[in-house]
Amino acid sequence: MVMKPRAPADAAAAVDEVIRPSRLNCIDLSSSDVRESVSLLKQACLDCGFFYVVNHGISWEFMKEAFEQSKRFFDLPLSEKMRVLRNEKHRGYTPLLDELLDPDNQLHGDYKEGYYIGVEVPEDDPEANKPFYGPNVWPDSGVLPGWREIMEKYHRETLEVARRVARIIALALDLDIDFFDKPEMLGKPIATLRLLRYGSGQISDPSQGIFGAGAHSDYGLITLLATDDVPGLQICKDRDATPRIWEDVAPIKGAFIVNLGDMLERWSNCIFKSTLHRVLGNGQERYSIAYFMEPSHDCLVECLPTCKSEKNPPMFPPITCATYLSQRYSDTHADLTQYKTGQT
Repeated sequence: MVMKPRAPADAAAAVDEVIRPSRLNCIDLSSSDVRESVSLLKQACLDCGFFYVVNHGISWEFMKEAFEQSKRFFDLPLSEKMRVLRNEKHRGYTPLLDELLDPDNQLHGDYKEGYYIGVEVPEDDPEANKPFYGPNVWPDSGVLPGWREIMEKYHRETLEVARRVARIIALALDLDIDFFDKPEMLGKPIATLRLLRYGSGQISDPSQGIFGAGAHSDYGLITLLATDDVPGLQICKDRDATPRIWEDVAPIKGAFIVNLGDMLERWSNCIFKSTLHRVLGNGQERYSIAYFMEPSHDCLVECLPTCKSEKNPPMFPPITCATYLSQRYSDTHADLTQYKTGQT
């Protein structure tokens, strides 16, 4: 991909920042103390929208296998990876620099590669006409035998973890525990798995507009992130602060780092927080697996009944999930036509 360099519009602001360690709450999904889990999660959602989830039911051995399979894909020659290039349904491979998350501060796109895997819907199914449904794009089984089966299993198991977290979020919002389980909400979710690799030798430099992943908040409901043991993720609780304070989020073996997305902040009338975060490369190769959990396409996202009052009326108009997500993806991803014109 050919991109003309340009100076970040706000490079001076990027230099003016403070780095310190984060302290995030940890939710144990095996705990029988629901009240404590709700309390810890609510505290985290009011503060920064980030927390750890442990004892979630997915074995560390299987998580390691998913990471190994991810590495197998990214180690393929670029020509082989481009055979499964991301399509208009956001399925498949995203090359280096494909995504630009912070255009005001980034010189180029993100220094990462990715691979999207969504809910598998056959092409002849009427549901496949929806923006984020359809068949997945898979590498040839002769190139990566068993790869698809591992990824489909990881997708299924993480979906169940996300549903369990959503039930605790419902209680934290003073809703019924099964509020998000309704058919029109998470009955047919837009659930997207994304494999990510930040390449070795890439060292981020905020003063020069170079990032592994530019500063952004996630689009949807919740994100479950599994990482290897290489640090890089940072969060900023107050995007308007001067200087910005960035906090390092340490990886925990076998844990998910969970964060709330903009859609849930909107749904909760800004009571719960969707927090700015980014990835800085330190020269080491880094792998992560993100799982984006969103409601069904036709779900109407409007202020929750427990999050509004006469003194705190709804801040946003209602919008369908599909409309909202389609615009957000369009804003941050490269136009696919540039790959079809022979630019690499």
